[in-house]
Amino acid sequence: MTYLDATAKFYTEVAETPQIGLCCVQSSPLQLPGLKIPTQMQEMNYGCGTTVHPTELANDPTVLYVGVGGGLEALQFAYFSRRQGSVIAIDPVTAMRDAAMRNLELAAQENVWFDRSFVEIRAGDAFALPVPDASVDVVAQNCLFNIFKPADLQLALREAWRVLKPNGRLLMSDPIATRPIPAHLQSDERLRAMCLSGAMLYEQYIEHLVAAGFGQVEIRARRPYRMLNRQNYGLETHLLLESLDSVAFKTPIPEDGACIFTGKTAIYTGMESYFDDRAGHILQQGVPAAVCDKTAANLANLHPAEIFVTDSTWHYNGGGCC
Repeated sequence: MTYLDATAKFYTEVAETPQIGLCCVQSSPLQLPGLKIPTQMQEMNYGCGTTVHPTELANDPTVLYVGVGGGLEALQFAYFSRRQGSVIAIDPVTAMRDAAMRNLELAAQENVWFDRSFVEIRAGDAFALPVPDASVDVVAQNCLFNIFKPADLQLALREAWRVLKPNGRLLMSDPIATRPIPAHLQSDERLRAMCLSGAMLYEQYIEHLVAAGFGQVEIRARRPYRMLNRQNYGLETHLLLESLDSVAFKTPIPEDGACIFTGKTAIYTGMESYFDDRAGHILQQGVPAAVCDKTAANLANLHPAEIFVTDSTWHYNGGGCC
């Protein structure tokens, strides 16, 4: 049995018998006016963060949700795109698709605005998405891609890139590791299916996104997720996993490399009213401007006496001059 077979078996089990708190982080679920989430759907919230960012969901986007889970985020996406077939949710596990369908029927009873036709559930997996090229505005996945081994992860990311329209967005939430996860944990197929042993380092995660063709990545949130303690997991010291929410844009990669936004700002401290680096970045005196990590490094290296660069906040919602 491969690790993907083990994953399918595990999620069949948790679809049939929900495991409350399997993946969830200790934070309040997204609250939206007029949205009621059925109890069973909430109990099947098998995610490590959120992919539902209202600022990314203007103009009734068509959303492809990979790994339907209990249907919670599919319902939340439908809240923003209230039309037939606006959300396509796929999952290779029959029991999970069936559970999501039941939960969405309950949601239709509890939410007067929600029509069951808003969400279409299809059989399929991340490696062969059942939609045409450049056909959706948003692809989203929550706590799924971390399960994949590197070659499969790259295939899944390239599939997401294929089906997105130009300037489309990949919304992701996954665990990352603060140091490499030992081989004996990576090879444990059940721990991998539980989103505990497949996490890679932040730098590796971003490298995979860029390698798949995404020219801009924005970090929405980074927070503690789980602690693997040394006693239970055979480690020399405890190993912290973090949850990373990100948005990757299907835009061309600039010649000098992709733009990665982690919440850094650049502040001009000189005597003039503004600073122009002649590369598209104009900084007002004393006013923090959000910049990508690449630009932050360039400004700090080339103009250390005049430019102050703040640390990453790991929370970025647009703006700035990049």
